[in-house]
Amino acid sequence: MKRQSLVLLLGSLCAVSAALATTYVRVEKDGTKTYSDRPIPGGQPVELQPAQTYSTPRSAVSTDPLRPREQQLLQQTDDFRYESCAVSPENDSTLQNPGNVTISVSPSPPLRDGDVLTMTVDGAPVDGASLSYTMTPVNRGSHTVGINIANTFGAVVCSNTSVFHVIQPGVNSPARQSPPPRPRPPPRPTPH
Repeated sequence: MKRQSLVLLLGSLCAVSAALATTYVRVEKDGTKTYSDRPIPGGQPVELQPAQTYSTPRSAVSTDPLRPREQQLLQQTDDFRYESCAVSPENDSTLQNPGNVTISVSPSPPLRDGDVLTMTVDGAPVDGASLSYTMTPVNRGSHTVGINIANTFGAVVCSNTSVFHVIQPGVNSPARQSPPPRPRPPPRPTPH
């Protein structure tokens, strides 16, 4: 854009200078030519042709050599976005002593054909991610689930993140200790 502006500016300056001033030329004895914008002794006025200009045509689509033009046009018309892609367990939820955790995604509207869902759990990609994934074993602490849904051109059309917390009582926790032993009956007296 800057280059076009510069070319247009120079072209217009040349046109204005040509319209306002006459150029004179004088041929010296050794054959060299001297040019001036003022009359010079022995000089002749020269008629200059207008400066040649070129304007690049505006392109409706940016040319990306990695994609065919048809795909670029389709991508521009594909402005679809999901209203939401809810993740379960919900953000900031707390689970106590789970044996496993089912992570599920509910896009609204439903997942379109050709769109690709990717899921990460604690930063690691889940292989063969579908709308649900069972996490087992579940370690205590906080876990982060990331969801991305991309269209056929790779553009992300929905994303969400959820962090859930797992609490597992320790071995010495009162909740995990076995019930106190029953008291023993007092010993019987022995006959003498």
